[in-house]
Amino acid sequence: MNKVLIVGAGPAGLFAAQQLADSCDVTIIEQKNCIGGAGLYSDGKMNFHPRIGGDLLEFLSDGDAIKILEEIKQTFKGYGMKDVGNDWEKLIELERRATTAGIKFIPIRQNHVGSDYLPKVMNNFKIDLEKKGVKFKLNTKVLDLVSKEQITAKTDKGSEEADYAIIAPGRAGSLWLIEMAKKLDLKMRFNPVDIGVRVEALNDVLKEIVVDYQCWDPKFHIRTHQYDDDVRTFCVCPYGFVVKEFYEKDIFGVNGHSMKDKKSNNCNFALLVRTKLTEPLENTTDYGRSIAKQTNTLGGGKPILQRLRDLRTGVRSTWERIEKSYVTPTLRDVTPGDISMAFSYRTVTDILEALDKLEKVIPGVGSDSTLLYAPEIKFYAMRIETNKMLQTAIPNIFVAGDGAGVSRGITIAAATGMIAANGIKSLIK
Repeated sequence: MNKVLIVGAGPAGLFAAQQLADSCDVTIIEQKNCIGGAGLYSDGKMNFHPRIGGDLLEFLSDGDAIKILEEIKQTFKGYGMKDVGNDWEKLIELERRATTAGIKFIPIRQNHVGSDYLPKVMNNFKIDLEKKGVKFKLNTKVLDLVSKEQITAKTDKGSEEADYAIIAPGRAGSLWLIEMAKKLDLKMRFNPVDIGVRVEALNDVLKEIVVDYQCWDPKFHIRTHQYDDDVRTFCVCPYGFVVKEFYEKDIFGVNGHSMKDKKSNNCNFALLVRTKLTEPLENTTDYGRSIAKQTNTLGGGKPILQRLRDLRTGVRSTWERIEKSYVTPTLRDVTPGDISMAFSYRTVTDILEALDKLEKVIPGVGSDSTLLYAPEIKFYAMRIETNKMLQTAIPNIFVAGDGAGVSRGITIAAATGMIAANGIKSLIK
């Protein structure tokens, strides 16, 4: 039986293992002491659309993409995810409303597990994979990969050998994957980076869309007037909480959580500006890290919090000004400050323009009381060059997921893991 080594126990790694378990000896190595990756460990928002969270149509036909997304959905339902459903007629009406405001809204079949329900769902997934023979080596870090006739993964707990490898370390492992790709002489190109803020408002602001329209995570894309840049909403958290999130050991930003049972009075979402770079600085990862470091420094080791009114008027927020807001921040371990000191003028202008446009579709989101947390940065890593089966220039090494730059969310990451696994199965038939 062929041995397959999977690096990373996020959605890409888990679904790859599921595909291979019946025909291969599969081992998953994960540096954390839990499975699920960033999305399946924290919140579990899922978008069942081939072009949300990546572009599945790069690798599959329309029909095959829809089929694989449905398979992913049914898998999660089998492990305990409830199908929340969507009101499709109202989503189409929302699309029309957004269009009249100069915004693109994308109707999507969605689902949400919830931060408090995810551990049970993921534990069910892990138990099922173990019953099928998949071995997990958690809290184990891969230090090096060597490719000869076989793949050798040197870890901090010994070495593992395999006939094939799927490298799927997630966003947290993107820098490590870049190092490995350079060492293995795999070709790469830079993806854009998304730089923005976490917006927090009262729940009533998004209640119509989330509750009445049953659209848990609305996707709005805004083209700004002054710079013609792309700004989008991401990871909407109704009744949610803003949290601090580490990108690396000493670099952090913010994120949002929503739970099924525990609720706040606020909703929050990311508002992100897509940033592409050309010569002489093409490395979007380094650029994003520098913005995060600068913001962390200005915040004195804490995220920066600013009232929207203060950002508009060029005034630094203080706790006294924050307390004038109708919105009580759910993350208190922050420093009231001035986001325009950390972000470029262009990025701040894009954020303010986007909020002004969103106000026409979501009344109240552009209120003076709205709170902004910085930084929220989405690193999409470098894109490893592959064929459509996600096979690299080294025939027995495949890649998948966010860390390889081929996805930007749970469901597309899971799909890329399945594609890579099927690529291996096609070689061993």
